[in-house]
Amino acid sequence: MLTFEEKLSIIESYPELERKDVSLGRVNFHYNNSSVDKKNVVYHLHPNGNGFVYAGELTGYETNEKGMVNIRNFTEKALRNVLQNAITSLTPNEEEEIGEESWMNDNTQVLTLVKEGEMWNVYADDSLDGTFTTYKEAAQFLDEEGFSKI
Repeated sequence: MLTFEEKLSIIESYPELERKDVSLGRVNFHYNNSSVDKKNVVYHLHPNGNGFVYAGELTGYETNEKGMVNIRNFTEKALRNVLQNAITSLTPNEEEEIGEESWMNDNTQVLTLVKEGEMWNVYADDSLDGTFTTYKEAAQFLDEEGFSKI
């Protein structure tokens, strides 16, 4: 198990995270460039080595109701991995700024991916083919269906 100081050193190596000292010697780290309301990437890193990293947008982690994974027993590699993945999951995606994309399959069928409000909709001409909460989910669906961005 990494010590508090080792975890702190690893987390501080990410310049995009801003340190916020809180009560009882605990430390939070915020990602101010987050594309969602969630800014707290590291929550209550405690001098006893306990702490949490936001993994609510990630798969493969056992999280609590707030989307946090406990990092008490993480190795350096595991901690760096979850930190990088958490930051990436909260980073604004340039593709999400586009708002509309065309995707084509081998049969030259074209589907249009459109951001409408907070949702991503896939259209075949004027017919709605699917609705997704994130660009990543919509793109994964299109990829699995044999479509590529054009």
